[in-house]
Amino acid sequence: MVKRIGILTSGGDCAGLNATMRGVVLAADQLMDCEFYGIQNGFEGLMHGEIAKMEVSDFADILELGGTILHSHRTPFKRMRIIEDGFDKVKAMIDNYQKFELDCLVCLGGAGTHKNANMLKGEGLNVIALPKTIDNDIFGTELSFGFSTAVEIATDVIDRVVTTARSHDRVMVVEIMGNKTGWLALNSAIATKADMVLIPEIPYDEEKIVKSIREIKDGGKRYAIVVVAEGAKSIDEAAMSKKDYLKLWETYPEKDVGARIVNLITKSTGLEGRLVKPGHQLRGGTPNCADRVLSTKIGVFAAQLIKDEKFGKAVSIRKNKCIASPLEDIAGKTKKIPVDGELVATARLTGIKFGD
Repeated sequence: MVKRIGILTSGGDCAGLNATMRGVVLAADQLMDCEFYGIQNGFEGLMHGEIAKMEVSDFADILELGGTILHSHRTPFKRMRIIEDGFDKVKAMIDNYQKFELDCLVCLGGAGTHKNANMLKGEGLNVIALPKTIDNDIFGTELSFGFSTAVEIATDVIDRVVTTARSHDRVMVVEIMGNKTGWLALNSAIATKADMVLIPEIPYDEEKIVKSIREIKDGGKRYAIVVVAEGAKSIDEAAMSKKDYLKLWETYPEKDVGARIVNLITKSTGLEGRLVKPGHQLRGGTPNCADRVLSTKIGVFAAQLIKDEKFGKAVSIRKNKCIASPLEDIAGKTKKIPVDGELVATARLTGIKFGD
């Protein structure tokens, strides 16, 4: 019997998406008699029937290609069951899954994608979710593809910032993606000998930030590097409800945390500060070697799950090996940095401050 495999990529793009799809397709083609159906624009494409049969050759030469050949779209989980203008999104996805006679759906994406995939599992669809995110915050997996490349890019950006900071005696604040967790910011801070890192897991005290920067200056160092995750919050902000925090956010003249930290340091210390935001550069470009290997491993493992008809699973990495976890154990959870763990201790014991 021919297995008809649907593949989609959802949420933000990152390096390794194409490499992972390639791993799925090449391995599945060897393991079983199957056909492949590419779904454009993530779950939106599944809703609207943007589905087409693809050949193995379409995937064979995309290992090093950044982005996603299937394109991507953000479809928030919280809106999935909302019927808008008479359109039932969930029913439409189920109908198209059945219309194209798919035997399974492979979903490449982050936390939101895993929640959507788990919802479709609950509706009776055969789904497998693969861990994609530069934030490395998917619960249950030690590593997500896209993260290694993003850390490498962030490290390169900060290395370059160091030379201009040293030349001009400046405090350079580098704002790194990471809304809920600080894996990317903390790893790149350690890799570049940053003076300070601010992450969502450890709320900061503005007075302590200022004190640390003054101590750096008084110690004879003429510049400083501060790495800030975009989701970092002060102690007061972290204690607020989400609703109250969003209200407060609207009152800020600066619309990102990096700019607020620059202004705080400049006004409180008199030192010249600059903000650097690599932004979507962290998502773009070709995957590095580590992500190419990881993506291929994950894709091949997913193909084996399809062959064995082990659906309703999320692929996770544990001790450098692929394992299959029940989707319901993964979806809706966030993997945060342990504040008393080895990574934070490593940073502290090498002189990196957290503003706490």
